[in-house]
Amino acid sequence: MTIRRHLPWPLRAVIFTALIALGGVLAKWAYDIDVRLHEHLPAGTSSGRMEELTGQVKALSEERDRLVSAADAAESQLSIERASGAQLATQVKALESGNAKLKEDLAFFEKLLPTNIGARGISIQKLHANMTTPSQLHYQMLAVQGGKGSGEFVGNLQLVLTVIQNGKSAMITFPEANTADAAQYRLSFRYYQRLDGALTLPQGAVVKAIQARVLEKGQIRAQESENL
Repeated sequence: MTIRRHLPWPLRAVIFTALIALGGVLAKWAYDIDVRLHEHLPAGTSSGRMEELTGQVKALSEERDRLVSAADAAESQLSIERASGAQLATQVKALESGNAKLKEDLAFFEKLLPTNIGARGISIQKLHANMTTPSQLHYQMLAVQGGKGSGEFVGNLQLVLTVIQNGKSAMITFPEANTADAAQYRLSFRYYQRLDGALTLPQGAVVKAIQARVLEKGQIRAQESENL
């Protein structure tokens, strides 16, 4: 035999009434939603409205992509201009350095007023020599030709060193006769020629003085000396 428990009738009536009321509320809520949807999207136009909105979104996306592309292009152009500016600044710096060097050279050459002009206006200016190693003598000088209307000068450079070797004074001449390096002592210029080189000395030789000579056909046209 099954025993069933029955709720009191008044309680069942309350529960039933509540269920009916809840159903009514749910129905009213669904109705309100439907009305609101139809107010904003009238029947028959929902699909068209959606297409319109989709088109606007697409147009906005394309505009955004265009602006992003333009911004990227502007950034690239700015980077190029920055790089060009840096390169230009480097070139300007190099030109300024070169200009300063030219001014130094100009000031140097302006001081080259011949003081010991020989035949045909040939002179030796700015003779300088120093020992770079115990057996190497470095020299530099300018051979200058003064006078207007002077033609090309062709000749040779000769260097005579006064040295102390084995306790005795001696003289060493460069270049030696019939040597392979005679070509480096040849002179050919109209206004000036810069001369710069190194001489190798015999073991134990100590240089006391250097004399530079400009020769033309074996004849001395100019000479200059310096003591070390």
